[in-house]
Amino acid sequence: MGSHPHDLPMPVTAAGREGLEALLRAPRRSVVALDFDGTLADIVPDPDQARAHPEAVPALSALAPEVDSVAVVTGRPAGVAVRYGGFAGVPGLEHLVVLGHYGAERWDAVTGIVHAPAEHPGVAAVRAELPGFLDSIGAWRGTWIEEKGRALAVHTRRAEDPAAAFAALREPLTELAARHGLMVEPGRAVLELRPPGMDKGVALTEFLAERDAETVLYAGDDLGDLAAYSAVEKRRADGLPGLLVCSGSAEVPELAARADLVLPGPGSVATFLAALAVALRG
Repeated sequence: MGSHPHDLPMPVTAAGREGLEALLRAPRRSVVALDFDGTLADIVPDPDQARAHPEAVPALSALAPEVDSVAVVTGRPAGVAVRYGGFAGVPGLEHLVVLGHYGAERWDAVTGIVHAPAEHPGVAAVRAELPGFLDSIGAWRGTWIEEKGRALAVHTRRAEDPAAAFAALREPLTELAARHGLMVEPGRAVLELRPPGMDKGVALTEFLAERDAETVLYAGDDLGDLAAYSAVEKRRADGLPGLLVCSGSAEVPELAARADLVLPGPGSVATFLAALAVALRG
């Protein structure tokens, strides 16, 4: 790609280079979609303390006016992602969209309103049962529950052996979720119990169809982002270009193996987005 700006890292795959070239050539037909935790915000021991990287919002506000649209696609409630990201009222992000709970919720900067369906009854049932359930299987020590509104997450990062705790909990939590019509979404030292039928791939596909986008850049860091990767790969199989970016690679090698471009973490993602904005303005 002869016109590739020198300060933009080069994707390692031919499909990725084609996706970046298409974005640079026709940004007004391109969507930039990004996960929040681990991609725009550093992973922290307490998810309630997660905040967007200091360089992320300035980079997004510089990039958003240059492309068709920017969307944040996250497992968090949409309103929480907006607060923790500091996205509301930022010049340049007047048309930002946040697709929360894997697309079940939507916040538009234009209205500042979250649109969401009624809560799945299984979530309320699991909310009541989960503390006693963890205690009954001897898994309370070192684990903790995160309330996510339309989902619940069990974290193992504080356990003496986070990986062993994660492995031990996966099957019993899957059985608990299934009894209440829910599914389990594994992540980085976390197992999330949530309603089925919506994932980041579905959310991304629907948003791209709404925008009639020709090109998409998707950046993520976790197992929940694999569905979005698959959605972009399906579009590429249909002849539509796309670029897959992985933020970090150590904890989720499955994502890094499928990415066109691997960046060390949220700080590097922000730097990349800022450089992309400069390239598009130029």
